[in-house]
Amino acid sequence: MESRQLDKIIKDCIKGKAKAQELLYVTFAPKMLGVCLRYSKDLAEAEDTLQDGFIKIFQNVKSYQFKGSFEGWMRRVMVNTALAKFRQEKKIQLVEEVVDIEDEEDENYAESEISIDILLKMVQELPDRYRMVFSLYVLDGYPHNEIAEVMEITVGTSKSNLARGRAILKQKVKEYLEVKQNNLRVC
Repeated sequence: MESRQLDKIIKDCIKGKAKAQELLYVTFAPKMLGVCLRYSKDLAEAEDTLQDGFIKIFQNVKSYQFKGSFEGWMRRVMVNTALAKFRQEKKIQLVEEVVDIEDEEDENYAESEISIDILLKMVQELPDRYRMVFSLYVLDGYPHNEIAEVMEITVGTSKSNLARGRAILKQKVKEYLEVKQNNLRVC
């Protein structure tokens, strides 16, 4: 979408024009759903976050100052919406103990054939705290001090949750690849 066209849509959204809001939603909902999925355990939760996020966007679009990327501003709103939902629920969650995984000559999983959909599903299966910290740090580039602040935890807890989340993901990838390899042998 051209910059002038987007600016006009934003200005119309500020005026409360429903057609502009619909056009903004249709244009950006698929990308923003992708952002929400990274912070949600499933599609239904991501869709709820997306809807709540767009409500906040439409309510606060007048605060956008036409500096920097509007898409980046929207992304920040979506992440903050997901974090607010997480803090609101703040339920006690039992987390399975993670056994330290030995690096077996650090198998190169990056070269393995594993789809982004499967990786996303694995991230969604992480315990809530680990998923949130992993997504903020790895996928959105937040530093640990900001993660600690928005999640109301210590920097050390943020680092620990990231390490545990990565360890769980590494184990899940390893298990997936082993099953995939065994299935290939059977064929």
